Amino acid sequence: MQKLLAFLISKRHWLLFLLCEVISFSIIYRNNAYQRNMMLNSANVITGSISSVSNAVFSYLSLRKVNKELLEKNSRLAMEIVRLQEHLKNNSLNTIDFRDVFLNDTVNNDSNNESYTYEYIAARVVNNSVAYVNNYITINKGSADGIRPDMGVVSLRGVAGIVMTVKEHYSVVMSLLNSKFRLSCKVKDTNYFGMLTWKSDNLSYAYLEELPAHTMFQVGDTVVTSGYSAIFPPDIKVGVVESYDKQRDNNFYSLKVRLTTDFQSLDVVCVISNQSQEEQREIEREAMKND
Repeated sequence: MQKLLAFLISKRHWLLFLLCEVISFSIIYRNNAYQRNMMLNSANVITGSISSVSNAVFSYLSLRKVNKELLEKNSRLAMEIVRLQEHLKNNSLNTIDFRDVFLNDTVNNDSNNESYTYEYIAARVVNNSVAYVNNYITINKGSADGIRPDMGVVSLRGVAGIVMTVKEHYSVVMSLLNSKFRLSCKVKDTNYFGMLTWKSDNLSYAYLEELPAHTMFQVGDTVVTSGYSAIFPPDIKVGVVESYDKQRDNNFYSLKVRLTTDFQSLDVVCVISNQSQEEQREIEREAMKND
């Protein structure tokens, strides 16, 4: 207390000066309308500037939440587009005049027109590897959310992987960037398919192999899922044809595919649940037993 009193006494001239200044400004404010208005305007400007800075700071801090909501919404919209495309295909099948089918030389047995029921579950990536020969992705959804092994996983830009291991609240996905990953794919608007694999030489490229040599395509065409599995619906984007070579006595193509999914910036993904998956696999197993 003595130190505080000593400090105040030593600064008594400054304190007296400040007190006189406050009294002077108070008298000016009360007795002069012009000065009073100037002070109010200055105070409003300062308050407005502080509010603007404060709003800018809070807006910046909330960007992460807004970005998360936008990504999840975009994911749902992207999956809804796939669902609508599937619905249109099924409707077009129902309106086919069978007389036209039998007038053709061959009957169209394209399995892409089969009726599947898909549901889409949005999830956030909580761990992701890209530096290994076999890479995996961890997502924050599990069995409690309806996730099961062998479900397809897609990003906002294309195929990302397949669910491998599931716990109650988390799941591990085999990334497309995995030497064990295999996916039946085709060039869009063609009916010939091959097998997509990743060779661990580049994060941006995979290879579509065993594509028949009579397939018509060109560099820049889109590569999509074929639909010949119970995991992914048809026409999910995978990548774009970058280049190609002939293989096996020139009977097949090997296509270098530039992947559309950026695995180094994965954030939100969608897990695809095929409600008919188990039934399809069961009947296929029975057919193999009887073979």
